[in-house]
Amino acid sequence: MSARVLVVDDVEVNVKLLEAKLASEYFNVITAYDGATGLELARRERPDIVLLDVMMPQMDGFEVCRRLKADPQTSDIPVVMVTALSDAADRVRGLEAGADDFLTKPVNDVALFARVRSLVRLKRMTDEWRLREETYGRLAALAESQAKTAHDARPAQVVVLEDRPLSAQRILDTLTGEEVKHASRTADVMALASPNVELFVLALSEEEDTLRLVADLRATEATRAIPILLIGEDDELPRLAKGLDLGATDYLLRPIDRNELIARVRTQVRRKRLQERLRDTYQRSLSMALTDPLTGLYNRRYLGAHLDGLMTRANAGAAGPSLLAIDVDRFKAINDTYGHAAGDAVLCEIAQCATRHLRAFDLVARYGGEEFVVVMPETTLAVATAVAERLRHAVGDEPVVTPDYPAGIPVTISIGVAATLDGGVDTSAALMKRADDALYAAKRLGRNRVVASPGVAEPGSPPVLKVVC
Repeated sequence: MSARVLVVDDVEVNVKLLEAKLASEYFNVITAYDGATGLELARRERPDIVLLDVMMPQMDGFEVCRRLKADPQTSDIPVVMVTALSDAADRVRGLEAGADDFLTKPVNDVALFARVRSLVRLKRMTDEWRLREETYGRLAALAESQAKTAHDARPAQVVVLEDRPLSAQRILDTLTGEEVKHASRTADVMALASPNVELFVLALSEEEDTLRLVADLRATEATRAIPILLIGEDDELPRLAKGLDLGATDYLLRPIDRNELIARVRTQVRRKRLQERLRDTYQRSLSMALTDPLTGLYNRRYLGAHLDGLMTRANAGAAGPSLLAIDVDRFKAINDTYGHAAGDAVLCEIAQCATRHLRAFDLVARYGGEEFVVVMPETTLAVATAVAERLRHAVGDEPVVTPDYPAGIPVTISIGVAATLDGGVDTSAALMKRADDALYAAKRLGRNRVVASPGVAEPGSPPVLKVVC
């Protein structure tokens, strides 16, 4: 995995050494010799990751990290602080400044490359969700929701794997602010795993294959995106690095410092919740782009994509869909007589009525204005016509009641029905046109009726239609 790495260090020898190591692994390296230049390059070049020295004159690494994380242009760039300091308090200070990780000089090559690859992978996943979010736009309602989750202080759902009783108890005592479940065997972790878990803390063991567990968690759909924090001894660094390559997101060396464990857990949970927020924003934005805001039905854009997929399957030999094209009779007169609010209520009631009287896998969409389309997969013309007639009666038999009109507003609908042609190649556009032609025939014949279109007429001749009622 290649990436653009910004190295910031005031000692030229350190910069050249890191540059040579990273270049040997085919990373593209950008260098800076002071904090101010590093900030400028981070904003301008937008690297995938920053390796930041702590002890620098004028502006130390902690301050540079704070400024990077406070700037919206650079806040998502992972920062690894590289330092000769080995005190846990300094690591905690860096994590609290926003650093994503820490490396101690002299830098171990295995740890360096594993950390960089892991953090770049996480950044690119986050970037993908942000890109989708931007594609579908930032809406005011969504921005309000984001503000509510920006400082989420809920206890995290954590599963801890530790087969050493004393060590397990220390971890549980440290994480008293979270909702922690303890397991002593890998099989127990899989039993506790669910999409609600926000972090796995897994200690390497001589008895259990913890790395196999990491691979299994990453291969399982429900746990694929949940962060994993590994715990190991200093001489287990190659196994910890292998764990990062398998999909773990962080590791911690023994002896475990209480504050560092808390800081790393909070970092992982915060990142997980950010990704969930971005995913939720994307899903809701996508829903808003594909649904009608008044009725809650799918809109014309989604209808087209859904119907195209069904027609592709039909032309490959599967049974094709039937369509119902529905129009509210004299809808303009309803608006003129009762008002637009009542007209909206009529549309919503028809949408609900159609949903109630159709199968769960049938699609109801608002085509535009007072028009609706129902897509019925693998349905014959006869069945679709019977459903249309039942729906016509359901709408016409019960007036639409609103607070302003408790006696009800009489409403009827006209429906055109068309089925996929047997044999040959049919298209979505042709199927829609046949349903539309049948609908317009129903309206010409006096409305409040169902007309079916069994096929396509010869060019230049009127369509073949069957008036049901």
